[in-house]
Amino acid sequence: MFSWLGWTFRVQAQDVDESPLPGEHPSRYVCRLAYEKAVSARKFAQPAEWVVAADTIVADGPTLLGKPQDQAEARSMLVQLRGRVHQVYTALAVIPVGKGQPVQDLCCEDVAMRKYSDIEMEAYIASGDPLDKAGAYAIQHAGFKPVDSLNGCFACIMGMPLCHLARSLKSAGMPFQQDVSGICQQNLNYACPVYAQVLGWQGRYKQAESITGNKE
Repeated sequence: MFSWLGWTFRVQAQDVDESPLPGEHPSRYVCRLAYEKAVSARKFAQPAEWVVAADTIVADGPTLLGKPQDQAEARSMLVQLRGRVHQVYTALAVIPVGKGQPVQDLCCEDVAMRKYSDIEMEAYIASGDPLDKAGAYAIQHAGFKPVDSLNGCFACIMGMPLCHLARSLKSAGMPFQQDVSGICQQNLNYACPVYAQVLGWQGRYKQAESITGNKE
């Protein structure tokens, strides 16, 4: 998704322990992991760069649904979510390497899944696509189309809410002029109902620092 904006970037995968803490709320879980990934990746960055890390989790009530280990677990997750509403949390952490304070942000959306058939589900599982997706599904999958309705940030479900990223980067001091919301909607072919709210710092969207208390 960064390529949509014409930004130059490098991918630096980080191996952090993704085990949830006892009783950890999904919002705290993703915020903690995003921050830990950013801190870990900072040692590979140059002084003029910004480190961006994200983490996404699917939550069905208190149950966290990460990436399935195999087809059987993917099937179990998809059966559990079918025809019901769950939540997707995506957290961002931005660290300006040269100077400035880390900035964190959080997006949470309610997702209503459609009542897909067993035949549709099995074909999707056989494709292998669910195995690297939190909750065992991709909202953007053209063949499966698992989501019945969404009244929020589509990019959050994909794992990179670009408007939240834009406001975080601006808070961290990164200058850019791209129309992030317009570019995102055009590429996703989605009329976003919340981008103005997000970019205006209004409503239920808020910086995750107040939730996690993470400071450097």
